[in-house]
Amino acid sequence: MDKLEHLKNYLQSLGRVLVAFSSGVDSTFLLKMAKETLGVENVLAVTAKSCSFPARELKEAEEFCRQEGIRHRICESEELKIEGFSQNPKNRCYLCKKELFEKFREIAKEEGIEHIVEGSNLDDNGDYRPGLLAVEELGIKSPLRQAELTKQEIREYSRQLGLPTWEKQSFACLSSRFPYGETITEEKLAMVDRAEQLLLDMGFHQIRVRIHGSMARIEIMPEEFEKLIEKTTRETVVEKLKEYGFTYVAMDLTGYRMGSMNETLVSKGKR
Repeated sequence: MDKLEHLKNYLQSLGRVLVAFSSGVDSTFLLKMAKETLGVENVLAVTAKSCSFPARELKEAEEFCRQEGIRHRICESEELKIEGFSQNPKNRCYLCKKELFEKFREIAKEEGIEHIVEGSNLDDNGDYRPGLLAVEELGIKSPLRQAELTKQEIREYSRQLGLPTWEKQSFACLSSRFPYGETITEEKLAMVDRAEQLLLDMGFHQIRVRIHGSMARIEIMPEEFEKLIEKTTRETVVEKLKEYGFTYVAMDLTGYRMGSMNETLVSKGKR
């Protein structure tokens, strides 16, 4: 049995599902497969709205569900109100996911839906992901991991399905741009959001703007280094980011990589 058939069979075994939908590559593919496998009447998409979730992502989530005819609910979720979250501890993602999925469970109960599914994939097993502990504790299902689908396989299947997200940049909540232990504030989240939106609008594909105090550390793909350091582009980026509230602007010479903030955990032996 191939992985796609495995995924379909697993979804069929769940019956009706609430899909945690962020409009990213993985959750969009999962939502589409749930709709195609179970029928639109057996699928509910729920998206969390908060200051760490960019408005563009929420808009894309709403538009996709509208086009697909999928019922969609928005859940207000403010991470900064969670005790201990704003201090950005190592288990920040656990605190957020636990609170979020508890809210999703309440919605599922209201809707008479037994199972909640989320879009982590096989590659997520190889990084520091404390949020997956909350997923396990609360009994949330992970169909893409169950089917052992990798990110690249999900992109390829998404391309075959004609999903607009097949080549969309990978995304994680804006709180992941802060080093562990650095206080997360709504103001700084907005700074990061504006900086990343600027780079996306300028045509950069896979980006992160990591925040270190008043410094922005820009991660882009190495093949786009030359574009960023071109005089006009560089001067525009520096000018705008300082306008947004950053004092210093730097480019990471290693380039974009997933979970770069977790490198401090490895170096300090905390992983």
